[in-house]
Amino acid sequence: MKDIDIHQAPIGVFDSGVGGLTVVREIMRQIPQERIVYFGDTARVPYGNKSKDNIIRYSRQIIRFLRTQKVKAIVVACNTASACALEEIRPELDLPIIGVIKPGAKVAANTTRNGRIGVIGTESTVKSQMYTDFIHDLNPDIQVIGKACPLFVPLVEEGWLKDPVTEEVAGRYLEDMKHADVDTLILGCTHYPLLRSTVGKVMGGRVTLVNPAYETALELKELLRREGIAAVGTSGSAEEVWPEHRFFVSDLADKFKDFANSILACEISQIRQIPIENY
Repeated sequence: MKDIDIHQAPIGVFDSGVGGLTVVREIMRQIPQERIVYFGDTARVPYGNKSKDNIIRYSRQIIRFLRTQKVKAIVVACNTASACALEEIRPELDLPIIGVIKPGAKVAANTTRNGRIGVIGTESTVKSQMYTDFIHDLNPDIQVIGKACPLFVPLVEEGWLKDPVTEEVAGRYLEDMKHADVDTLILGCTHYPLLRSTVGKVMGGRVTLVNPAYETALELKELLRREGIAAVGTSGSAEEVWPEHRFFVSDLADKFKDFANSILACEISQIRQIPIENY
């Protein structure tokens, strides 16, 4: 791949599967002039039940692949990888990289009224206590209640977003959150915003749901401005300004394409499957 102007270089985004597309969707909305190279690790999803060492290894492999695509910055659009791998791999890189946990923690801390915040996520994310640590850095008096919801990711990957089974699972998972009287709930996995209506129905209207994807897109926008590497151009949709978004997966490309086209504003015509273990 020939060298290109840094401003025209794409943003690398990765996740364990389709969940990171919620972050891509917000990036397209907030900074539509930027091109995106996305990798979904659909062969190894979910990450939430994997060891920290394996999550770090997966993240390094994916970043090595993204570097071959000449990306100018990387977004770890996976809460589990953000919690378990980001701080380990950040010193190894010579380009900007951000995760999704810190932006979500910040908005939740500023949103809560009663000082009780819930966090739902994968087992690894909840166990890491990263959301709690970031929230307590902002306000040590806030009580943070975590709950692992491991079945949510496979339900989303199957496309069962509003299925009765998903509602039943959500009701059982979120019972503790309702009893804990949280008034703010962080959707601490990038798959979970796709279940927002189901989670909101279970929790009730008085609980504010925090989607870290939106805040992550805003943080990325500021990062690109600060580093002086933002794309030229300020208007028009992503596909009008930069016609090339590229999407890669490690398995099940056709299934991924169908899902991507159901939630993204632009039509994705080609998904390439790559042997990520070779990186």
